Amino acid sequence: MSLSSLRREARKALKGKWGSAVLLILVYALVTMVVPFGVEVVFSGGWEAWLYQETVPASASIVSMFVSFALIPLSVVLYWVFLDAYRNEPIRIAPLFTVYQNGKLALKLIGTSLLFGLFVFLWSLLLIIPGIIKSLSYSQTFFLLKDHPEYSALQAISESKKRMKGYKGKLFLLYLSFIGWGLLSILTFGIGFLWLVPYIYTSLAAFYDQFIRTQEAPAE
Repeated sequence: MSLSSLRREARKALKGKWGSAVLLILVYALVTMVVPFGVEVVFSGGWEAWLYQETVPASASIVSMFVSFALIPLSVVLYWVFLDAYRNEPIRIAPLFTVYQNGKLALKLIGTSLLFGLFVFLWSLLLIIPGIIKSLSYSQTFFLLKDHPEYSALQAISESKKRMKGYKGKLFLLYLSFIGWGLLSILTFGIGFLWLVPYIYTSLAAFYDQFIRTQEAPAE
């Protein structure tokens, strides 16, 4: 399947769902920006103290960092919601929060994200290019965790690396194909990203279903 076909399939999957998709991204953006900011203000001694301080207190920075870590599952859920959308399921906001009902799962997603970031960072120490290549290799990790909740963090990352052989260039080109839309979204003072982000995530879901999921070993 060509990249243009992937994007076309993504648009088709989002037909009739754009309102829910935009609302989902808006809620996600508000939660991930407002919550850490609110925590920083509180631990800085209140709004007035925060407003006039020259440096953020160490305690506020540390707590805000831990809150940001705690919000990582929300980012993973975006992959899952738009994968469901591609599979003809409705777009729902509730999964952003119900993911925390399973504490073990939430911790697993946080750990997987940190491990993912650590591996990419270590490869990036060599040069930026190896870091980019490895980020593409590991890119299917969270989709795989959706379809294979039994995988450990390391298993999902390793499986993504194995299945992405021969597909890294194609995924890189898919990302590049959205640059023009990204520039247009910037010209709208960022408002356009409310539509662009669902488009990108659903296209990534199409990529996964068409090229990665199809590599599943047949059930015996």
